[in-house]
Order: sequence, then structure tokens, then C-alpha cells
Amino acid sequence: QYIQTALYELCWQVVQGNLKLDLVTSVLGDMMELREDMPSVLADVFSILDLETSALEEKNKRDHYTQLVGACLFFVPEAILKERLDPETLESLGLIKQAHQFNQKIVKIKTKLFYKQQKFNLLREENEGYAKLITELGQDLSGNITSHIVLESIKSLIGCFNLDPNRVLDIILEVYESRSDQDEFFLSLIKSYMCEPLTLCHILGFKFKFYQEPNEETPKSLYHIAAALLHYNLIELEDLYVHLMPLDAAIIEEHKRDISEAKQIARKLVMVVLPSEKSEDKEKDKEKEEEKNDKPPDNQKLGLLEALLRIGDWHHAQSIMDQMPSFYATSHKAIALALCQLVHLTVEPLYRRAGVPKGARGCVMHPLRSKRAPQPAESFEDLRRDTFSMLCYLGPHLSHEPILFAKIVRLGKAFMKEDTLLSCFLSIADQVLLPSLSLMECNACMSEELWGLFKLFPYQHRYRLYGQWKNETYSSHPLLVKVKAQTVDRAKYIMKRLTKENVKQSGRQIGKLSHSNPTILFDYILSQIQWYDNLISPVVDSLKYLTSLNYDVLAYCIIEALANPEKEKMKHDDTTISSWLQSLASLCGAVFRKYPIELAGLLQYVTNQLKAGKSFDLLILKEVVQKMAGIEITDEMTSEQLEAMTGGEQLKAEGGYFGQIRNTKKSSQRLKEVLLDHELALPLCLLMAQQRNGVVFLEGGEKHLKLVGHLYDQCHDTLVQFGGFLASNLSTEDYIKRVPSIDILCNQFHTPHDAAFFLSRPMYAHQILSKYDELKKAEKGNRQQQKVHKYVAACEQVMTPVHEAVVSLHPARVWDDLRPQFYATFWSLTMYDLAVPHAAYEREVNKLKAQIKQIEENPEIPLNKKKKEKERCTALQEKLQEEEKKQLEHVQRVLHRLKLEKDNWLLAKSTKNETITKFLQLCLFPRCIFSSIDAVYCARFVELVHQQKTPNFCTLLCYDRVFSAIIYTVASCTENESHRYGRFLCCMLETVTRWHSDRAIYEKECANYPGFLTIFRATGFDGGNKADQLDYENFRHVVHKWHYMLTKASVHCLETGDYTHIRNILIVLTKILPCYPKVLNLGQALECRVHKICLEEKDKRPDLYALAMGYSGRLKSQKVHMVPENEFHHKEQPARSATPASQQNGPGSTGKPATSTSKTEEGTSEDGDRAKDKSQGTTKPVNKANSAAAKVTTSNGNGALNSTKAVKERDDKEKSGKEKKEKKEKTPGSTPEAKAENRREKQRDERAGKEERVVREGKEKTPKADREKVKPEEKSGKDDKVKAGNGEPMEPSRERDAVKEAKSKEKGDRSAVAGSLKSPGPRSESAESERGKKLFQHSCLFELFWSIHVQLFFQHHMNFNSVARSKSREREMEKKDSENTQGRSKEKKEERKERKRDHAVNDRETSQEAKRRKDENGTNASKNSKSTSPSCDSPLSAEKEKSKRSKSSSKEKADSVKPERTSSGGKKESRHDKEKSEKKEKRDSSGGKEEKKQYP
Repeated sequence: QYIQTALYELCWQVVQGNLKLDLVTSVLGDMMELREDMPSVLADVFSILDLETSALEEKNKRDHYTQLVGACLFFVPEAILKERLDPETLESLGLIKQAHQFNQKIVKIKTKLFYKQQKFNLLREENEGYAKLITELGQDLSGNITSHIVLESIKSLIGCFNLDPNRVLDIILEVYESRSDQDEFFLSLIKSYMCEPLTLCHILGFKFKFYQEPNEETPKSLYHIAAALLHYNLIELEDLYVHLMPLDAAIIEEHKRDISEAKQIARKLVMVVLPSEKSEDKEKDKEKEEEKNDKPPDNQKLGLLEALLRIGDWHHAQSIMDQMPSFYATSHKAIALALCQLVHLTVEPLYRRAGVPKGARGCVMHPLRSKRAPQPAESFEDLRRDTFSMLCYLGPHLSHEPILFAKIVRLGKAFMKEDTLLSCFLSIADQVLLPSLSLMECNACMSEELWGLFKLFPYQHRYRLYGQWKNETYSSHPLLVKVKAQTVDRAKYIMKRLTKENVKQSGRQIGKLSHSNPTILFDYILSQIQWYDNLISPVVDSLKYLTSLNYDVLAYCIIEALANPEKEKMKHDDTTISSWLQSLASLCGAVFRKYPIELAGLLQYVTNQLKAGKSFDLLILKEVVQKMAGIEITDEMTSEQLEAMTGGEQLKAEGGYFGQIRNTKKSSQRLKEVLLDHELALPLCLLMAQQRNGVVFLEGGEKHLKLVGHLYDQCHDTLVQFGGFLASNLSTEDYIKRVPSIDILCNQFHTPHDAAFFLSRPMYAHQILSKYDELKKAEKGNRQQQKVHKYVAACEQVMTPVHEAVVSLHPARVWDDLRPQFYATFWSLTMYDLAVPHAAYEREVNKLKAQIKQIEENPEIPLNKKKKEKERCTALQEKLQEEEKKQLEHVQRVLHRLKLEKDNWLLAKSTKNETITKFLQLCLFPRCIFSSIDAVYCARFVELVHQQKTPNFCTLLCYDRVFSAIIYTVASCTENESHRYGRFLCCMLETVTRWHSDRAIYEKECANYPGFLTIFRATGFDGGNKADQLDYENFRHVVHKWHYMLTKASVHCLETGDYTHIRNILIVLTKILPCYPKVLNLGQALECRVHKICLEEKDKRPDLYALAMGYSGRLKSQKVHMVPENEFHHKEQPARSATPASQQNGPGSTGKPATSTSKTEEGTSEDGDRAKDKSQGTTKPVNKANSAAAKVTTSNGNGALNSTKAVKERDDKEKSGKEKKEKKEKTPGSTPEAKAENRREKQRDERAGKEERVVREGKEKTPKADREKVKPEEKSGKDDKVKAGNGEPMEPSRERDAVKEAKSKEKGDRSAVAGSLKSPGPRSESAESERGKKLFQHSCLFELFWSIHVQLFFQHHMNFNSVARSKSREREMEKKDSENTQGRSKEKKEERKERKRDHAVNDRETSQEAKRRKDENGTNASKNSKSTSPSCDSPLSAEKEKSKRSKSSSKEKADSVKPERTSSGGKKESRHDKEKSEKKEKRDSSGGKEEKKQYP
């Protein structure tokens, strides 16, 4: 640049004329030698000066310039000057001739150069050049030939033969296409040859466009070179992509069309298609096939994508796939396989290091040669880089490469320990693995491989995956839509043909189908089972060919079906659980027992439902435990089964259940492990215990009462079943570790007390045995006595904290009556502790012996099998015998412990009534309805407490409270509780019946026991006086009274019309049928009412009708075992020499002769009439107060008049003399005379029964005035006694007043009766004094038992309005009947009067004695049977006739007032009920209207 400036300045000075031309010329000549390009630089300066000087006006300057250039011509070449200077200047210098010609020549040259086209680019014109070019490119490249050498040759050929460079490039690409294995050479050549990438794109685009015609196929080699050029960035994807077909919009449209077609195919497979529609569809399909014959052009974008994947260019391939719909590209198998191959290469090093299982060899994978391909993963973190995204693009089409599928799964298993990748792999499982499994055809191995990974996930993650798979995956891709439809179609085909006979064949088909698409298959199978429960058994058997993954999916599908919000769990009538739920529950039990399916999800589902306050699904838990553990809960157990259930575990398993439970060891172990692993054992127990009340108070609001009862039963039964399973299967440590103490259970977890003790009971037993074993090991003493003492010590150590804990469960006043020790002992023991079922053990041992014998005699059984079976039976036999021995020792220890404890069980702080009340309320009633075993236990425990001679425990009162007040207990039971309550009553009745059946048994087991004391003595009195014991005959009266009260309660329940009352009482009656009814007339009354129920309910309530019909049939079959009433509780009086003490009144007969057989003198008609009036009037409170069982009605309800009748009938019976009578007692029926006498007596009894009904009717018509006289006295007495009975202590003065009043009443009554029944001799002083002594006893007894009676009565005998109306109608019918029977009774009375007159003299002495005893014992309270026929003389009968007429009129008046009373408002119900109960008692004591209603 400086040289140019210097030269310019120098030349400019010459032009200006400042320097001499010669001097400057010589200088410039010298400068030329400095640089080679100096002439060119000087020519540039001359060119600038030429332009400047030509513009100047001074001519001399132009001349100076011309002279300067001319002087320099010798060292500046002409050619350079001709290029740079203007033609005119050249002309003036003489370098050219004419400037004008020179200009024309330039134009011609330029035109020739730039605008004239030559034809050297055609092959045919320059074929030699192109031939040489192809030869050059096609030569062997294995030697030292490089792309640079070849490129030089190409340039020479282009220059020599004038070849078109673009055409040369095209030929290079063509040769590369045919030699695609020489990537490195050609890519290097193209890179060197090409200067413009866009030109290369245009050439490639032109090549692709050539193949875009129909029926043309783009060669793979072209895709390869395009992919290679992209991979090495020689061209850009965006530039090439526009040249490829089809357009993206067309691809999206095609994808949508595929989905709609797939859905249409799915609809066709599901829909029922008519034949005409089928033919139309076939025609349409043919048309479509014809259209498809014109093959569309290739999808060049997919071809390029495949080529990119083959060479490992994941970056560009990903870009192309992003332009397309999801999984559209990989739905083409070639692309899917190419991508799989790329993934193979990526994961290979990691798989070899961490994923190959032991023993597997595997094939060797050769890595890609390209260094730009994705880097192989060396660690699990490297997988995040590319591998996971590749798999996600692959999606369901990994199914094309099962080997890669297995590799990915195995890698998953290997890195499951690293939590960082868990979420990534869950996504892969959801988006890739499971959908791919759906598209694989019947690959069980892949299913098992996948389970190897899935079992490492928690079930929550697995079930989420299954849910996605089932409900979302199948709608994401056309192929999956089709697969789903085909699976459903195939499932229908199999299920239509599935039977018990072809289970094996169908099972294999189900197995094949389930390997790929288990969710769809099981969903359909479950829907079928919900409709047809008879499919359960064959389906369960056919599932044996499933894989482990399929079993897990089945568990999920079952839970999803159970939780289906669209399905109602109740039937439309809202009274029963839906059949679909019952079917699924049955399937659950069967499937989970038979196959190794994980239970955690199902159990957690049930737990969650309980947390939400829903108890329907407990049905599932009940079925699962029943099937898996073999523990059944049913109230239909036979007595043999129930007996077996009181033994050890082995006896329970052999004889306690309906089903065969031998093979439940593995399944029960599985169930136990799941419960412990997931900590569900105690939560389930507590939730079930809490839910029992929740069913009633939270769920039960809008539900039908029947359904609420059913749900309550289901909840309770499942709790009992589940608790039994835990107790028998959990180890001692596990159980104690999980179950908290009783006070925490009740106070903190709010568990009901019965359930809390049920859960704690096994823990106490475990702890006592453990402590006992410790003590035995510590002191090695083998004597039995030492062992017992150690056991008692162990019990004290374990139970003392329990005694302290239970105090917090109830208010402090409770423990005034019961000791915590007694309470805890009652709740902690079981039937296993109280008695050994020797008969059950013997029965099962005999069965096994018979089985051994049968095996020996069977020739078909092979010898080895015979031996095996015999060994099994023998081992079982030995186990049972050992178990029996062990239980016997245990029971002896327990009984000894109870014997030591019993004196401290009950306190004497309050009355026996209060003690019994608390015992019933807190112990007996809650437990007797807990389970069948507990029902038996309660009955046996009462008997045991009695047998132990427990102080302050009144057995008689306990039994009476149980039998006399069952109406509300029955009404408040659920169906299953009714079964258990009935079983409890049956066991109680068995004990009573045994005592009733034989005097010897009674004397042995009851006579001298404190439980049968009849008075409440003051402290210091000798309690062992035999006069205070209830004697055998009076006990029989009491038992009859209990039977009567049971009948009364039963008839009441049957007449209410209420569903629950009727159902429950029928269940209870069925349960107690072996022991009740035993009296013929009670049985007939029941039969009549039940028959009425059968008629009324036949078309209304079928279940009640079935129950009633069943009971009616069984009742009729029992009729042969029933006896007349006089045989049930009426015995001849003992010899006159019997001591007064032996005839002392029991609680049931105070005020009557002790054995109900004392005889009185006939007396005048006036006296008899007076006695009758008195018996209906003032004697009623005395009769009630002195009742044996705190229920004051006489056994037949006829009051004191029956004592008069009894006396007179016995006068008739004495016709044959005392000798015959004694002989008859000793050997009844042994002589012809005795037989004849028996027949006569039987006839008299029948007549007496008829007459008695007439007399009863007469008594019912007592004048209203007479009845009202008694009411004030009764009310005042009852009010005081109610207070006392309810635990409110009476003031001393009031108590004394009550005693005095009772005494005065007794005196008044007795004097009245004594006056009416005059004896021939005057009353002696001694008799009066003895009678006075006994009044104190009777008054105390009166106070105790009367209070109990009133309390119970008010608690349990509230009448219903409907009952009152039905009874009033019955009274009108009975009144008509009584008028018809009056005439007949008159004739019979006249006959008896004649017979009586003949024997009056003979009987006078006997009458006196009987009257004396009667005065001593108190009049008109002897319990007498209904069938005892009074023998009345004619004056008495005549007087009765008069009184009947007057009473009937007063009765009608009373009846007309009664309906108004019964329909009074609900607010006054308690006072109103009290008045009604008082009237009811009054009628009961005089054989009043209630009894008549019961026995029309």
C-alpha cells in the first residue's frame, strides 16, 4: 500500500510538470526490480491517473501523462496495460489501432464466454469422459488409492472432456449407491469435491422424486447414502426433508384412519351381526382390497428413518419421529427392528456386566463402526442418556424383539436396588414392556421374566401399572385396539364352551390367551362369573396354566371388579347383598387358596373399605379365611361338631368343620405371612370390632333392617373367624407383640368389651402356659399337687394385671356386686378350659380306626399307598389321644384354680338380685350371643358356678331371669345371634331338664347347694337349714313355670306380626326343640300359633313361611315325647310322717302346700265361694311375692283357687284308699287293679282339664270392684319393690313398713282363706306360733323376689298395641266358648259331688292334716298344674255360676275401656306400660285373661 502511494505521488508530480520525465523514468525502472508484481502495481497507478487526467481540462497534464506511460512501456508489459487502461488511451499510446474496434471485440468475447451454451454436458457427446470417470470411481479401493488421488483424476477428466461438474457429482452418488460399503472413501471424496451443500440436496431430492410415482420402490441404497450424508453433516435434514414424500399431513390422516378402522373392527367383533349385514361387509372388504391393489408409493421418510437407525444416527432419527404421530414410525416392523438393534448395541456392555443370568451365554453383538453413533452404556446412569428415550419411542413394538425385551427386564431386576432409577423403569414398564407383552403371541417365558422384575415392586406400583395397562394402553394404538377386540372374542368362545368336563382343554386355551392379554381376559371372565356363579368351580380349576404375572393381574382385576363404583352392592329390594358380590367373594376364596397369589392388595382393600365405614366387602375376607385357613363360621353346626370345637386344634380340624381342611397348612401360612408383613392383623380386628356398631348406627340409617342385621352378622362372624385364625396360627410372640392390653383395647381403640376379650383370650392362655412352663422348669417337682400349685401361681401372675385393667372398663358401682377377678375369669376362660369332650375324641378315634380297617380290606389300593394312608391315620389317632390327655390335665388344673378363687368372686354388699343382674348384663348376655361355642360356654359356666357352691350366687334366680324375660332379648337379636341365643337357652334347659327328670339327680346336684336357697337370711343365721332349700317338687313347679313363660313369650313374639320378632323366635324355638316344649298343652298352644303364621306368611314373606313350616314339622315329630302337665310337675303327696321341714315352701310355692298335693276339707259352698273371692283379691300380692323364681304367677296362672281345686280333686283320688295309693307310687301299673286305677285317673284328669278351663273363664270375670280394691295395695307394694330392685336402697323405716305390710297382707289373706276352709277341729296354738315364725322368712323372700319380678317385668314385657287388639278379639271368642262349656261343666260337677259325699267321712282326717299344713305354709300360693282338675261340690258350682254372670258383665265394661288405654301417646308410654304390667301380673296370679289368650 505504501509503494502504491509513493508511485502515485511520483507519477503525479510528473503530470504536474514538477519533475523531469527522464529522471522519474529511470527511478521507476530501478524500482521494478524490488518486487515481482511491481509492473502490475504501476499499471494500477497508471489506470487511476488515466481516469483523473481524462477529466482534467488542462491538455498539458494529459500530455505529460501520455509521455510518462509511453516512456515506461519498455518495463511494463502491454498485456497488463491493455487490461487496465481505457481503449482511447491505448489508441493514443499506439498499443491498439482503433478504440472502437477494440470495444466490439470485447463484447463478442464476453457473449461467447457467458451467453453461448455448448453441448458438452450430454453423455452421448462426451461418453468417453464419463466412461473414464465411472472406471475411475469403480476401481478396487483396497490398495493405496485415496479419495484425494481419485479427486485429482476427476478434475483432469472434467477439464479434458469438458464434463459437467454437477453431472459428475450425480455419477459419484450413483457409484456410492452401488458401493454403499465404502462409506469412508465416498464420503471423503464428496466432502472434498463439493463446495455447496444445497446443490447436493437438490441432486438427492431429484433422485428421490424419481421414485415417487405409484408402484415405484425407492432402493435402500439411496436411503443409505442420504442417511450417511446426514450423519456426517454434509447436508441438512431440513433441506432434504422437503424433497421426501408423503407429506406430514397425509401421515397424520393415515394414522387417524388406521385408528378408526381398528375401532370399527373391534365393534364388529363385539356386536351381534345379522347375516345380511355380514354379506354387505364382505362386499365392502372386497372393494377395499381392489383399491389396495394399486400400491401407493413408498413412505420415503420412513425409509430414510430406517437407514438412519441402521447406521446409528439417533439424533436425526429422533427428529424425524417427532414429526409423526406416536408410535406411527415404529409400527412398521423394519423400523422397530432397526431401533431394537440400536438399543441392543447401546445396552450390550452393561447387560454383559450386570444383566446376564448365571449359566446364560448370549450372542455376541458387534458395535457400530460409526463413532458418531450413541455411546454404549457402561453404567445404569448411562441408560438415562439415550436408551430410555429410544425405548419410549419404541413403545409396544418392542414385541418384535423378545430377546431385547428379556434384556431390558433383566437389567431392571439388576438395578432395582438403585432407587434413583425406579421412576424411570416404572415408566418403561408402563409405556413399553406391558404394551409389548400384549402384542407378543403366547410367550409365557416373557411373562415369567417380567414377573421377576415386577415382584420387586410394591403391590401398589404393580397395580397402578396393571390399571394403566387395562384401561388406557389399549386405546393408544390401532394394533392394540384390534388385539383387545380379538382377545375378547376369543375369551367369549372359550367361556361358552367351558364345563367341568373339559376344564383341562379350556384351561390350556385360557392359559395361552392370558400370557399376552391377561387384563382383558380376566375382565371378561369376572363379568361372566358375576352373572353365572356356577362357573366359579370350572374357572378356578382352569386357571392352573397361568403364569405368576397372570395370577397377580387376576388379583388386581378382582379388586377392581369389587371396587367398581357403577355396581350396587345391594339387590334392588335393599334387603340382601348382591349376588355378583357374593360370587366374587366365593371366587376370591377359591382362587387365593388354590394358587400362590399375593393377598396384600385384597386385604388392604378390605381394610380401606372398613376405614371408610363400608362393611359389604367383609364377605371377601370371610371367604378367604374360610377357604385358606379352613375355619368355618356357621350357626348350623351339629351338636357333634360343636362338641369337637371345644377340644384341641387337632380335634377341631378332624370333627369341627363341615369341609375337609386337611390341606390348608400352606395357604394358612401364606395368609399369616401377608398379615404380619403388612401389619394388617390387628387393624383388621379392631376395624371389624368397631364396624359392628358402625353397621347399625352409621351405615344402617337408610338400609333395610334385614340387610343391617345381615351385615352386622357378617361383620361379627368375620371377626370371630379372623380372630380364631390369628389365635391358632400366630406364634405366642407374634400374638402378644401385636395385641395390646385389655384396657388399651377398650378405652383407647374403643373396642367393644366382648370383642376385646375375644382377642385377648388366646394371649392370656399363651402367657399362662408360658409362665407355667417356666415355673415347672425352675422347680423340678413331678407331683400333681405341685403342678397344680404352679399353675395357680402362673395364673395369678398373668391375670393380676388383667384384674387391675378391667376395673377401668365399668363404673365403680359395678364392682360392688362383682369382683374384677370373677369378671376377668369369666371372660378369659373357654370351653376348652371347662370340660373335655371325651365323646368327640372317642368318635374321631373310632372313625380313624374304621378308616384303617377299610383301607386294609380294600384290594384296589396299592401296597405303598395303603401303608402311607395307614401311617397317616395312626399318627392322627395318636395325636388325638395325646391331645385328649393334655386337655384333661389342663381342665383339672383350671377347675382346681376356680375352686380356690370362688370364695372371692361375689361380694355380699348388695342383694343377690343386683349380683345376678350385673352378671347377666356384663357377662352372660354379651357372651352367649358372641359365638356358638360361647353360648355353650355361658350355660356350662353358670352350671359350674353352681356346682362350685359359689357364695352369694343364686342359681335359681339366674335361671329364672334367663327363662322369664326373653321377649326383648329375642327381639333385639340379629338372625345369627338368634341361633346362638337359642343354643344358649337349649344348653340351659338341658341342665334344668336333667335336674327335673330325676329326684336323685336333683338331690345330688342341687338339694344342699347355696344356689337353691329360697330365703335371704340376715347375717348370722345358719344357711344350712334344709327348710331354706327348694325341694324337688317345688323345683318341678318352677320348671313348669319357666316353660310356661317361654311359651308366653314365644306366642307374644309370634303374634306381633313383626318380621324380626317372628323370625328370631322361630329360630330360637327350633334350637331349643330338644328340651322344649315338654308339656303337651304348651306344645299345642305353640303349634296353633305357628300354624297361623304358616297361613298368614305363605304369600307374604316366604322366608318366614319356610321357617315356620320347618319348625311346625319338627314340632309335630316331637309331640310323642310330650307329657301331660300333671306328669310334668304334679306328684302324689309323701306319707303323713314326712317332716314339716321337708314340706317347707319353696320360692315357687309359698302360700301353698309344699308339694302341691296337700288336701283340704271339702267345706261348704259359702266357704268355697269366699275362698275363691279371696284368691282373686287380696291374696294376689302374697302369691306374687313368694314365687320361687321371682315370677309370681302360679305355674298355671290360676292363683289360689287351684289350691282349693287341688284339694278337692285329691279328695276324689282318695276314694281308692291310701294303701292303693302307696302301692301305686311304688309300682305304678304293676297290677290289673293299678292299671284300672290309672285309666280312671287319666279319665278324671281329662275331665278336670276341661272343667278347669271353665273355672278359669269364671275367674276371669271377677267383678271390677273386687279388682280395683286390690290395685292400690299392689301399686304401693310394687313401687317400693321396683325401687329396691333397681338398686335404690330403701330407707330403714320404709323397709320395715314394707315388711310389716307384707306380713299384714299375709295374715289377712291367710285368715280369710282359713275362714273359708274350716277344718273339723279348732286351730291349735302351736300352729299359730309356727305360722308366725315363718312369716318373717316369707316377708324377706317376698321383698327380694318381688322386686326382681317387677324389675324384669317392666324391662321386658311391654305390650304392643297390635297385641292388645288381637287379644281383645280373642277374649270375645273365648267368652262365647265359655258360655257353651258352662252347661257341660254343671253335669260333671254334679257327678263329682256325689262321689265326694260318699267318701267325705273317710277323708276327714286327711283333710284336717292338710288344712293344718296349709295354714302353716300360707294359703293360695302353691304352684299347681293346669291339668289338675278341681273336684267341686254342687254348692260351689252353683255359686260359681252366679259369679260368672256378674263377672262377665263387669269384664265387658273393662274391655271397652282397655283399647283407649292401649292407644295412649308415646310420651306416657313408661307409666302406661307400668300400669299394664301391673294389671298383667294381677291377671296372671288369678289365672286371668292373659293365660286365656295364650291358650284358647
